[in-house]
Amino acid sequence: MALKINECPNNAIYEQGVEWSLAEGTSLKGQVVLRNNEPLDTSQRKPPLSNDIFYIVPDKCTECQGFHEAPRCADVCPVDACVPDELYRETLDELLEKQAFLHAE
Repeated sequence: MALKINECPNNAIYEQGVEWSLAEGTSLKGQVVLRNNEPLDTSQRKPPLSNDIFYIVPDKCTECQGFHEAPRCADVCPVDACVPDELYRETLDELLEKQAFLHAE
């Protein structure tokens, strides 16, 4: 079972070596199509993004937009490891759109 990092409203942070799913910490169920047009079963377990360090799943991270004023992971990280990833730069509108997608009722 994945370690739930309480600070993340999307459950986007996982312990090293732990598989992840899009459904954990979101309201998504069944099949969805991601922004890159990749179809995905939200309950499908995906391979860990790192076997060495805690990691953040970019498809689940909204930088806390719609929940908090700043990313909670960066606020509470004891070693300042939560830094922006230049490969996944998103606008405020994109982050809010992702938050709405992940938590649609």
